[in-house]
Amino acid sequence: MSLPILFIFSVLLISSFPPHTAALDFCIADLTLPTGPVGYPCKNPANVTTDDFVYSGLGTAGNTSNSLFKSAVTTAFVTQFPGLNGLGLSMARGDLAPGGVIPMHTHPSAHELLIIIEGSVVAGLISSSDNQVYLKTLNKGDIMLFPKGLLHFQVNTGRVPVIEFVSFSDPDPGLQTVDNALFANSLPSEYIEKVTFLDDAQVKKLEAVFGGTG
Repeated sequence: MSLPILFIFSVLLISSFPPHTAALDFCIADLTLPTGPVGYPCKNPANVTTDDFVYSGLGTAGNTSNSLFKSAVTTAFVTQFPGLNGLGLSMARGDLAPGGVIPMHTHPSAHELLIIIEGSVVAGLISSSDNQVYLKTLNKGDIMLFPKGLLHFQVNTGRVPVIEFVSFSDPDPGLQTVDNALFANSLPSEYIEKVTFLDDAQVKKLEAVFGGTG
């Protein structure tokens, strides 16, 4: 088939489909339906209300006293705030008591931008290419970026509680915490000892803390 004929055939084929509708203004997630590769299906626009564009869950401090890490994270992801569906952003609030920690973790689907509202933390991230550590004490008003997929953490080394807010570049950024990945599941202790060089007693102790059954 010659190029001109192929081009004309392609134009005719495309024109045989219905015209593309205008882009949606929004796509409020219908959480009653399963999610797919591009997010949740859209809620029927006839059922959308002003409340779908408002979320009030970040105004209250999380309970840090019941946490092993003396910290609490309150999320505004798509499952809590369906209006974020398909928009490429979400938020969270972090509360850290003195001595509190946001443990080493990673978000496989999103970059993170942290801003300190009250108090100060020591925050750090580790590059994947050469394990370079980037460490900084952040004070009120400071912002720090954690690129997608990189391990990072925060420690409240001060004497007052820390309040921080975080934005993510995905409505569902995902989370994997190193401690939980190693010690909060059924991975046999012998393999944890091999890959971490920890002795059996230390591994068993950490499994007891995090609920591991290996």
